Amino acid sequence: MGRGGGGRSKKEEDEELRGAKRAFKEAQAEGCREEEARWANVIGDIHKRRGEYVEALRWLRIDYEVSIKYLPQRHLLPSCQSLGEVHLLLGHFSEALTYQKKHLQLAKESDDLVEQQRASTQLGRTYYEILSKSENDHSAMRNAKKYFKSSMKLARILKEKSPSQKSDFLKELIDAYNNMGMLELELDNFEEAEKLLIQGLKICDDEEVGLYEDTRTRLHHNLGNVYIELRKWNKAKEHIEKDVAICRKICHPQGEAKGFINLGELQSRVQKYREAKLCYNRALTIASSLEDEDALVEQIKQNIETVTKANEVLEELKKDVQKLKKLVRDTSNARETSKERKLLLEQHAWLDNLIEKARMICAWQQYKEFSKGKKRVATELHDKEKLSDSLLLIAESYQKLRNFSKARKWYMKSWNMYRTIGNLEGQALAKVNIGNVLDSCGDWAGALQAYEEGYRIAVEGDLPNVQISALENMHYSHMVRFDNLEEAKNMQEKIDNLKKLLNQHEAKDTVSDYCSETDTEGGCTSDNMLDPEDDNDQVGDKYPGEPDDDVTIASLVHRSKDSSKIKAPKVQSASKKVDELCDVAEDTRTVLSRSCTNHSVGRKRIRVVLSDDESEESPEIVQLKKASTSLANSISATDHGANSSRNQDGLQPNEIMDAPCVAEESICSFKSSSPIGHAFEGVELGASNVGKGSASKSAASGSKFSAPGSNSRHESHNVVGFQSTDADNQHFWAFRIGEHLVYLDARAYVHEGSFSIDSLKAEVACVYYLQISDEKRVKGLLPVIGEIKYCGKVLDDAAPIYYDDQLSSEQKCVDVLIDDWVPKRLMKLYVDCCTKFSEAPNKKLLTKLYNLEVSEDEVIVSDCGLQDLSVTPFLDALRSHKTIAVLDLSHNSLGNQTIERLQHIFASSSQTYGGLTLDLHCNRFGPTALFQICECAVMTDRLEVLNLSGNRLTDACSSYLFTILQKCKALYSLNVEQCSITSRTVQKMADALHEGSVLSHLSLGKNKPISGNAMVNLLSKLASLTRFSELSLTGIKLNKLMVDKLCLLAQSSCLSGLLLGGTSIGPVETIRLTHTLSCTSQDLLRLELSNCGLTSPDFTQICANLTLINILDLNLGGNSINLEGCDAIQAMLVNPQCSIRSLTLDRCNLGLAGILCIIQALSGNDQLEELRLAENTNSALMQYEDMQEVSTGTEKQCNNPETSNAIAQGSLDLENMQVADSEDEAENENHCAMSGPHRSCASSSQKNSNSSCQIIQELAEALISAKQLKVLDLSRNGLSDEAIQPLYSAWASVPRGDGMARKHVNKDVVHFSVDAMRCCGAKPCCRRDLQM
Repeated sequence: MGRGGGGRSKKEEDEELRGAKRAFKEAQAEGCREEEARWANVIGDIHKRRGEYVEALRWLRIDYEVSIKYLPQRHLLPSCQSLGEVHLLLGHFSEALTYQKKHLQLAKESDDLVEQQRASTQLGRTYYEILSKSENDHSAMRNAKKYFKSSMKLARILKEKSPSQKSDFLKELIDAYNNMGMLELELDNFEEAEKLLIQGLKICDDEEVGLYEDTRTRLHHNLGNVYIELRKWNKAKEHIEKDVAICRKICHPQGEAKGFINLGELQSRVQKYREAKLCYNRALTIASSLEDEDALVEQIKQNIETVTKANEVLEELKKDVQKLKKLVRDTSNARETSKERKLLLEQHAWLDNLIEKARMICAWQQYKEFSKGKKRVATELHDKEKLSDSLLLIAESYQKLRNFSKARKWYMKSWNMYRTIGNLEGQALAKVNIGNVLDSCGDWAGALQAYEEGYRIAVEGDLPNVQISALENMHYSHMVRFDNLEEAKNMQEKIDNLKKLLNQHEAKDTVSDYCSETDTEGGCTSDNMLDPEDDNDQVGDKYPGEPDDDVTIASLVHRSKDSSKIKAPKVQSASKKVDELCDVAEDTRTVLSRSCTNHSVGRKRIRVVLSDDESEESPEIVQLKKASTSLANSISATDHGANSSRNQDGLQPNEIMDAPCVAEESICSFKSSSPIGHAFEGVELGASNVGKGSASKSAASGSKFSAPGSNSRHESHNVVGFQSTDADNQHFWAFRIGEHLVYLDARAYVHEGSFSIDSLKAEVACVYYLQISDEKRVKGLLPVIGEIKYCGKVLDDAAPIYYDDQLSSEQKCVDVLIDDWVPKRLMKLYVDCCTKFSEAPNKKLLTKLYNLEVSEDEVIVSDCGLQDLSVTPFLDALRSHKTIAVLDLSHNSLGNQTIERLQHIFASSSQTYGGLTLDLHCNRFGPTALFQICECAVMTDRLEVLNLSGNRLTDACSSYLFTILQKCKALYSLNVEQCSITSRTVQKMADALHEGSVLSHLSLGKNKPISGNAMVNLLSKLASLTRFSELSLTGIKLNKLMVDKLCLLAQSSCLSGLLLGGTSIGPVETIRLTHTLSCTSQDLLRLELSNCGLTSPDFTQICANLTLINILDLNLGGNSINLEGCDAIQAMLVNPQCSIRSLTLDRCNLGLAGILCIIQALSGNDQLEELRLAENTNSALMQYEDMQEVSTGTEKQCNNPETSNAIAQGSLDLENMQVADSEDEAENENHCAMSGPHRSCASSSQKNSNSSCQIIQELAEALISAKQLKVLDLSRNGLSDEAIQPLYSAWASVPRGDGMARKHVNKDVVHFSVDAMRCCGAKPCCRRDLQM
């Protein structure tokens, strides 16, 4: 019985069905085709609500055949929609898509927004089901997002247009948020899913939706699943119980049964198997009373059986723990005897047994304790391999417990230990697991880097299985996280090649064989912790298999370090799980001597099969179509494809999430209401999630029958908000602008440790603009946000942090005032084009276009995630905009197709003169992209600045660059750094230059190989140019002849910028070059000599020469200056003629004493504003985990008056402090014992705490004297929190210009700055003040 039939007895339903069939026969006898089709649809809907889908399909086909033969096209709308939904319920995805796409097409042709919204919702649900069942169809993921977003947009439009006080389309909007949240849950983005679902509940509260509306039950249901995954048990229980209560109230037995199933899942997660069994029995009672729910009943029975077996394992575990305690006592009594080592080995084997059982039932807290016991035993055995294994196990336990900071720390420890013993496979596995932790924390770029490092190590160790694991995670990152099709295809090709190789060689064991030191003792075999195969070959079989290689039952007996992101297999039956569990439970009694630390890193998700055309039906759909039977074989029990046990490695109730959707989730456009009246008319149409979706809406707009009251609508608050990518804490604020509400996550606007109120205002303005009516938007005016007030107080850059918890808990609104309206024609054109193409506007792109600091002619849209396909609406907007002076498309993923379209845009433009800046760096342009520039007369006439760095142009572009330098008469700046060009292209560029050229800026660095002759020819040509002033040769090795030409260039030209970083010019040639520069009275805006091999003996003369040059930005980083060279730098800084504004001395091995010396020299310097001193102490080599530990010496520090005062004054950052676990405490006690009784102020690696504290104190005093300094970088110098705090206090104690003091501090960053001086800011290649 579906939601649409809630509250009606079976007798009433039977009477309704008989009445509908009588009406159908009468219409058929009278030859009234419209009535015949309408009643066939009604009968089909009744059968659908009763769960009789095959019979429903028969009647709906009658409706469709009559409508298509005898009725106008508009009558096909509800027919197609109903057929699409029932096919979806039956799992016939191909047929469902056919009817749903036809439904959408008909709705668009008739301009029916209501039907478009319904069709978009159904299409999203179908693609979602394809994704949840196959997990290897990227087009399904994209299309699900596309149609769900379209559905949300249409629901919002319908709600805005609703004239009545109570909108008919409020539920559609709420369900749209529910659908998006459900999709994020399927993609394992739990925090993002939580944010969307909570936003849906906020709308319910704001719009006063009843507490027992079905709209709320879907949100509560999915939130329960989200909180189960986040291990927030109390919140999960609260929402699941609300779901059950609402379903019971509205007489919806399916929903109530599934709610009890979720409660059972929750109880089983915390090993409360008795309570779980009670919940499942309650669900079984309800499900057994329903018709056609045999599959659901069978799944519940299998869950009960699984929980029963899990309880048996738990009881065995408790008994084994007692045996272990006895063994520990025996070992303690046998200390310093011949039996001690044997007993320790028995302890180790017994702990392996306990660890395996804890894994099977997902008892991660016990798993952690057993792993720490294993670590203790391995330490006593002095077995480094066993110790490495135990560290990896501890890390996994923290990862499963979602304590990601500690998980990363312990993975780093295991990686270091594996590196110490030379175990390449252990290193690779640890790196991949670190990537999984970073991915869970939202650091997707860092995760990808870790996967790549793990892959590199696996290649070095010739470990194909580990390579596959790393590649599959890389594939997941490129595909799901970054939507990078090209890279994902490359990863997939490598995976396929590796699997073919494994099949060809029939590799049984491809891992490195590192034997334990105790391999042959006590009859205990080696740990074999890196063997990817279990004894039964289950894991080994999964690699060379078909793409559906996650179907093993390894989650029950697997001994691998599976990622927390791995989805549990969905195609295994519960009976198989139970059988294998029994086998494992018996085996654990006989394998005490066998290690159970075989670590095999699993993927986050089965890899994705790419399709070149998303619109085409993927092979998986065909496969699913063949494999699918009726809904009874694959019905969902928790209403979302992302099963709540998706991340489990152990024994959990069988997953019953595979069904596309169930009867009550219908959003059919019924052609008639029931012929018999009833109190509960059914649920409004909604874009709900599968399984908890909205029931049918009787008498919806566009249907063939209308019921009274269906037009009751009202103007209501519009609610919308961009999605934040913050992965830790989402704090939503509600912003009120007139009658509109905007929900945004305030934490997304924290940059470099401080809040950016300007970024928040820009995003509020953009989101609000999307809500305003078409009449207002047509003018192209954008709001300028003035004050943002909360409770009458204006919020600034500091206030939001203070109010954050209060705003989130009280759910109050922040009032936003609009100061003015400014024209932003290009932004308006872009939004219009997005509407035209039915695509959601790009958030980053909108914010960039809104930038109030640039004119309409400056189009700066860098780093917006644009690709050749997604950039289409923006390019169409540019075509209509016409006037462009600056076009910055850098840091996107654009290719030659975009350049071709840009060429047409400029060619058709009426603007044929005026300077043009084209910044295309860091994209995917090839050499033929330059051909488009050469062929466009408008571009060659106007082009002044061309930045192509970071694109793979190769030497194939040489002739095009030659043409550009010849034809572009106005070109004064050319950047081709890191473009894979060689001597051939450099020579071509030299040939193209002539005395009449106006070229003044040339960046050529990071290209190789470039011969000395080609470079000499180029430098000679540059010396002949009258306007040339700035040159970058970063990374190009310079010889003596090339330096001669540089000196000649310095003499003949008025250089303002010279970048020679990484050229290995050496001290002798540097002295000669700087001497030449000093003799020509150069005013250098920027001079870079980083990583040039400069040493302290010659540094005095170099600094003396530099003193005579008027330099604003000087970079000497990466040179071995040491403490001896600090005197020369100090002399340069105290010189009254010193004009340096920015000085970089990173990685110069200065030490804390050298850093102190340099900062002390600034007391008399009134010019230097930026000083960068990162990585200058040996403490910078400290490992990450050591920086995270908190010593037990805290108790001693609390007795220190100074420390006590600091705590009393609240100067310590309590939010970022971590409480050490027992292992941390034990290790720090050992550390303190070795290091002595004193703790260092600077870091735990410095032994002389008195001298360190003295240096910190002197450094703080020097900072107070350096009043003109506005940016200071002390990163990676081993400074502890206790040392950073007094330094920042000193920094903030004196005024530094007009701005407030700021700090940006985390594990790798120690930045002090002031307002308007961003410490990190834009990428170096994008900073306008640094560009050549």
